[in-house]
Amino acid sequence: MTEATEQDGIPNWHGFMSAILQVLADGQPKTRSDLAKLAMDVVGLTDEQRAVRVNSGSLKAKGRVGWSLSHLIAATALERPDSALYVITDVGRQLLSNNPKGLAQSHLREIDAYRRHRAEVSAARRAISSATEADALDEDEDPNDVIDTAMDRINAEVGADLIQKLRENAPEFFEEAVVDLLLKMGYGGAEQRGRRIGGSGDGGVDGVIDQDALGLDRIYVQAKRYADGNTVGRETIQAFVGALHGVGASRGVFITTSTFTSAARQYAENVPSRIILIDAARLVVLMIKYRVGVQVKQSYDVVELDEDFFE
Repeated sequence: MTEATEQDGIPNWHGFMSAILQVLADGQPKTRSDLAKLAMDVVGLTDEQRAVRVNSGSLKAKGRVGWSLSHLIAATALERPDSALYVITDVGRQLLSNNPKGLAQSHLREIDAYRRHRAEVSAARRAISSATEADALDEDEDPNDVIDTAMDRINAEVGADLIQKLRENAPEFFEEAVVDLLLKMGYGGAEQRGRRIGGSGDGGVDGVIDQDALGLDRIYVQAKRYADGNTVGRETIQAFVGALHGVGASRGVFITTSTFTSAARQYAENVPSRIILIDAARLVVLMIKYRVGVQVKQSYDVVELDEDFFE
């Protein structure tokens, strides 16, 4: 099996892909912990290698198995019939059969679903950081820049997964999620005065945020759970503005898991009503920032010399 390794002999994440597929080839669902252990057995990691930790304290090999699982899921080589279980798919069996000497990321890029996933990751990364994308980190870079680049990469991966989950869930779930996001952002005051009002009689709005206790100042919300490529056009924004007028409102937020056409954005900028448009890229940035649909996995402390200590 060809796989990239470091001095400690632990393969990079793509070095575990074949092992994971081999372990699941028997067709039996397996938990993440069992799968990680068995994949490390296939790769031949020693107890010492399995115990190697990164600076944050987490296990290096276990983390790389996790990244490998994420990429295989994105390539539809694995499925999760239950939140705690993994199974191999026909795509995964074909990958294993066609590449007996091992798998590289280039093999995943031959799969349409994986290419679409990577495109969404790149789009999320551009939204999170204006820095030039670079997979290889230069030793001459500022260490703080290296950390920021790595965090951008992680956030981009999570952002792509967030959008996929939002698209997979029911429209009602998405409507609740965007109301939760706006409340976490501080709208609705300390009393969190916001609710979903979507349904057959919603009048063209899906949620409302009361900015004061009496509800005199309100922000109305429209949430559209669209697939990638199904853009929101001017007509849809016009309908939302009409719905706002119907409830006597002058401010609204339109949130989608897709994008807006240039005509839709121009219309929103020019109407007297204050309309904020939030597309998929900005949505994931906000959800990660305000911890909606995500949780902190681990934290890092960045230290600097304490000059006062030496005086």
